[in-house]
Amino acid sequence: MLLQAFRVLLPILIIAANPLAGEAPYPPSPVIVDIEWAPKSSIQRMADGSDNFPITWADDGSLYTAYGDGNGFEPKISERLSLGFARVDGPPTNFSAVNIRSNGEQTGHGSDGKKASGMLMVDSVLYMWLRNADNNGKKCQLAWSTDHAETWTFSDWKFDEFGYCTFINYGQNYAGARDEYVYTVTHDDPSAYNVANHFILMRVPKNQIQDKNAYEFFVSVDANNNPSWSANVADRGAVFTHLDLARRSGISYIPGLNRYLWWQQLNYGGEDTRYEGGFGIYDAPEPWGPWTTVYFTQKWDVGPGETGSFPPKWASEDGKTLYLVFSGDDAFSVRKATLTLADEGPVE
Repeated sequence: MLLQAFRVLLPILIIAANPLAGEAPYPPSPVIVDIEWAPKSSIQRMADGSDNFPITWADDGSLYTAYGDGNGFEPKISERLSLGFARVDGPPTNFSAVNIRSNGEQTGHGSDGKKASGMLMVDSVLYMWLRNADNNGKKCQLAWSTDHAETWTFSDWKFDEFGYCTFINYGQNYAGARDEYVYTVTHDDPSAYNVANHFILMRVPKNQIQDKNAYEFFVSVDANNNPSWSANVADRGAVFTHLDLARRSGISYIPGLNRYLWWQQLNYGGEDTRYEGGFGIYDAPEPWGPWTTVYFTQKWDVGPGETGSFPPKWASEDGKTLYLVFSGDDAFSVRKATLTLADEGPVE
């Protein structure tokens, strides 16, 4: 128990000594020195009145997403769902979307309804993490579809310890993944509505995603940044620490940068982040870090929503042009981001 407590406390001690503490939890990125956001007037929005939108790049070239607490994309469905599905096609500057009617649809509102917190396609199987798996705001459950979200199978197990599991996305149909594992991050709390002090990381062989007993949990790294893992969830350590602010997030690997980009919601308890608030974007060379800060704002110029991520499909080959998919203004929102890298001038 003392060893586990030290593993969790160590990153907290390091960050407490960081002069950026209270603003950003980690020092500036050595690779990405700036993000320039396209004007807010350029933001494209669809599916107004819906939120969430975890998203993944499928084998057929489309992006698949899930929405919550709404009626989806035009033409909207008549019933308000806590969990609905959609396919998104085309480039980020001119995309289209269509609702997918499915046996996986869920009803309910807020914490009473199951919602998607992560989407990932691996070897032509679409996987989804569900939050609010107990229909009371807590626990995560896995589901999978072999027909592009039309029918779903739900696991007979849940993670009682975690409330907002989300996958690390790689390329199309999981191409370009670093190894034969699938990785998941979550804040360390059973409820999707609570904040925690840190995030944890878990992995599972990609051919055993449906087997709860096959999951391993990140414990710590050694002096050479080599991670250790444990099959015992009680051994888990912190992979990212942000005191009282770890909650909802989305994470992708961008091959042009050779970096992981992790969008994390900031929630100070009073604001409705659909319409106002901030977020941080952090980068690292590996899923276990070391993490540094790319962008941090306590109040963006528009509502950042509750979830956000950079779909690898919409990243330029060099990784310098990205598009953030976020649930700002209670809609499927897309905004261009232009990166300036270290030792380079502004991107043309």
